[in-house]
Amino acid sequence: MKKTFLYLALASVLLAPACSEDHLDEVNTNPNAANASQFNPNFLLADAQLGFSNTGYAQLLYQATGIQALASTYNYYGNGDKYVNAGNFTDYQGRIFNDGYSSLSRLNQAILIANTQDPARFKNVIAISNIMRVLIFQRITDTYGDIPYTEALQAAEGVTAPKYDKQQDIYMDLLPKLEAAINSLDAAAPKPTGDLIYAGDVAKWKKFGYSLMVRVAMRLTKVDPAAAQSWTEKAAASGTFASTADNGFIITDAANGDTQNSTTGALLTPDDFREVRWSKTLIDYLKAQNDPRLGVIGEIPQAGAINNANQGLTGNTSAAVQVGMPNGYDLSGGAFDIRKHPNYPGGTGTGTDVAPLGNYSRPRVNVYMKRNGANFILTYAETEFLLAEAATRGWNVGGTAAEHYANGLRGAMQSLTQLDAAATVNDAAISTYVTANPLSTENPLKQINEQYWLEASTTFNFIEGWFNWRRSGYPELTPVNYPGNVTNATIPRRMIYPASEISNNPAGLQSGVANLQGGDLLTSRVWWDK
Repeated sequence: MKKTFLYLALASVLLAPACSEDHLDEVNTNPNAANASQFNPNFLLADAQLGFSNTGYAQLLYQATGIQALASTYNYYGNGDKYVNAGNFTDYQGRIFNDGYSSLSRLNQAILIANTQDPARFKNVIAISNIMRVLIFQRITDTYGDIPYTEALQAAEGVTAPKYDKQQDIYMDLLPKLEAAINSLDAAAPKPTGDLIYAGDVAKWKKFGYSLMVRVAMRLTKVDPAAAQSWTEKAAASGTFASTADNGFIITDAANGDTQNSTTGALLTPDDFREVRWSKTLIDYLKAQNDPRLGVIGEIPQAGAINNANQGLTGNTSAAVQVGMPNGYDLSGGAFDIRKHPNYPGGTGTGTDVAPLGNYSRPRVNVYMKRNGANFILTYAETEFLLAEAATRGWNVGGTAAEHYANGLRGAMQSLTQLDAAATVNDAAISTYVTANPLSTENPLKQINEQYWLEASTTFNFIEGWFNWRRSGYPELTPVNYPGNVTNATIPRRMIYPASEISNNPAGLQSGVANLQGGDLLTSRVWWDK
């Protein structure tokens, strides 16, 4: 992609009121500069999409290890792995909040400019921006609970301390807003040129919108099952994703520093690369299921610390040798040093060239360690697993639970190819596995949501795996009890509000915290998390 992403500061300048003195306007105005009547809102749409999708480093610190998809002995990832708040890591808990509102600001600017210039020409820019707004607001409220919503992003109107809306009220507004945005998509109107997800394909955006509707609605299963059913059935009848060709993801750009894949960038620093591994929970699950993904997502690094640190050197991908690392350990030499674990597989290398984690499985370097990799946003497999759960509940979603589950399982494996061709699971292996592992009637919700967790983990969409784990309770994870943890050995169920809100919006923050049983803690539960 070309480096065409322009930032909110520029847009703000473009939209600023003109100087009151006519002669000063004439002298000080650059005749070649863009203004609100000329600026292309597609640039802001693209920037918002990239910014939203490229916050992977934030979910690596807590969600990835918290749901035991990854494990780490490095203190940078130790927060989610061990439930501690080392150093300034409370700031990282606020990144979803701050980065989310930054992306929302760009979308608001895009909508404003589009409506100012030519709403008919930019009809689909407006519609897609409004779908994206639902997507982003849901992520923010699911991460924290009550958040600014109805008064958010209105500083230009003088609202500098917006009220915090209740999560229940936000959800009841998101669904009709999403439906209206989908209905406003128009195949006869010009295609957006700044759409990084579907290149302006309106038909795909309609399917994305209805698949997102399923995600939003299914979050309500424990607190408003009637609304969850109604909206899920509406989405299913209207047309959700039909295959992995509909998957929503953005390919980042290795050529430009600010558009490179941030998840990869975070992992590719030397210490992180050496000390982050697939968790024992995930690898053991794949082994127990004889899952063909085991041989394409993991590798045992080549022997020695030097080879282990070589970010371009692939390892042994044989399924038989993969070993997941337990969560909650370090390399500090104390009681929780991973080398003292009874099942420690040993390091590799000799002398000073020893890699202590050398025999644990890491994410494959040529699949996941790519600065121009894919950021997954919403997938066919995720949608099909949610529809399988809906069907299990007896809802009318156009197919049986077993059919939707099989579709999800197949789609989860096929999606890996979109990360890299090296992660392709051949069709025969997929068919054999899907046929041999149908949906059981014994505990279908457990089976469905374990596979949801696995799909979100292997596509590095950890935050969605965390949200769904909180909602469904699956997989049934065993927390760690690392010294100094701040959750009483409980896996975090939300993130703490950003510290900046204490000074920027104390009244709003106080109202949000007041609705959390237990206060602004990692262990408090948001409205839908029962």
